[in-house]
Amino acid sequence: MEKKVVEDIVNLKPFRLVKFFSFTSLAVILITSIALSLIISNYTKDVVLERNEAYLFVLAEKVGHQVFQEFVLPLALQNRPIAVEDPRQFKQLDKVVRSATAGLNIHSVTIYSKKENQVAYSTISELVGRKDVGEKEYERALQGESVSIRNLDGTLLNLLPGSREISCQLHTFIPLRMEKPFSPTRDVMGVIEIVQDLSDDLEALIHLQSWIIFTSLAVMSGLFLALRFIVARADRIIEARAAERRRLEIKLNHAERLASLGKMVASVSHEIKNPLGIVRSTAEILKKRLAKIAPENSHLAEIIVAETTRLDGIVREFLDFARPQQPKLTDISLNVVVEKVKVFMGPEFARRKISVMSSLAPDLPMIPGDFDMLYRACMNILVNAMQAMEKGGSIYIRTRVVGKSGVVLEIADNGEGMAPEIISQIFNPFFTSKNRGTGLGLAIVKNIIESHNGVISVESERGEGTEFKIEFH
Repeated sequence: MEKKVVEDIVNLKPFRLVKFFSFTSLAVILITSIALSLIISNYTKDVVLERNEAYLFVLAEKVGHQVFQEFVLPLALQNRPIAVEDPRQFKQLDKVVRSATAGLNIHSVTIYSKKENQVAYSTISELVGRKDVGEKEYERALQGESVSIRNLDGTLLNLLPGSREISCQLHTFIPLRMEKPFSPTRDVMGVIEIVQDLSDDLEALIHLQSWIIFTSLAVMSGLFLALRFIVARADRIIEARAAERRRLEIKLNHAERLASLGKMVASVSHEIKNPLGIVRSTAEILKKRLAKIAPENSHLAEIIVAETTRLDGIVREFLDFARPQQPKLTDISLNVVVEKVKVFMGPEFARRKISVMSSLAPDLPMIPGDFDMLYRACMNILVNAMQAMEKGGSIYIRTRVVGKSGVVLEIADNGEGMAPEIISQIFNPFFTSKNRGTGLGLAIVKNIIESHNGVISVESERGEGTEFKIEFH
């Protein structure tokens, strides 16, 4: 038993390890795929923003150059002061700025004065004239440094219903300088702020990120389901094979025990048979002598003869089971076998008030079989049916053709029937529900039928009777 358990563990453990590592690998691949998708999408987002920052720096320089060339320089040549609050100058500056940014995805352009941190010009009219709008980025630009900041509000969570809208703006601050030769040191005249709205681009990137993650999840889910199906099916196959192996081991152990028991029974039966024959012969001689000397005691010898005859039958059953005969096959008719058994057992059926009805197929084909062995099998089944009807009853015998050359014999009775737990054991050797009997009758019948490559089955219900079915193909 311990050996069997160890073998089961050895056989099943490798597969369980494979299953464990398969699911672990799948989880690692899934996590890695999601991480890679996040890294790739974030990297793409950073690259897009960096390129747009570089583009805005170039654009801001271009706007500053245009403002100086087309707005500041003409005023200087005319010796006119710069006064953007003058509607004509504001209109001219607005024309220059809008011309420089025409056709570009620019949200706003704002120009801060140098002295008062005041908005001198903006494409957003509400900002014009406001003070202290520029913060530390304004201060850094005044020192000659170009600065860019990002205002981002967008993650995968923003795709959920009811979440805030995705927004992304790049703010670029550059100093507005005087150009050479008017100012060799390129003095700072003010600060230009250009704002670019990249909300649509960020939303597209987040959607791409979500699709990458969703695709990874879908692919991994498909792989998981496929692997789960394969693993479950393999698990069932291995479990079925393990169960089949256990069943075969039980059957083999049972067969080995029966073989050992059969050898013992054959040896004991052989040793009993000869002395039993001597006892019977002696009892028959004694019976004849008592009939002449003491007739009133002759029944004692009859009892000895009857019991030795019964014991001889039991011994023969043991020998038949322990040393089953090999069938001597000839072409026989199952109808002839049934008719001869009916004739032989007819008087006993009549004595027990049992009626026998038969329906034998006239076109029943011949089958290869041993007449004597099949005769005995049929008789054993009929004896069992007879013993199940102590108060009389009916037995139904039918033969029929199945398929091209198959033959079926059915023997049914309306006796007391059998419980399910008895049906499952009736073909087991030494199992009997009778007070007297060896429990070998139906086991011998099964051996005979199987030696003819036939199949025997039984159906029974408590109080409804029993039907034996024998098939030869």
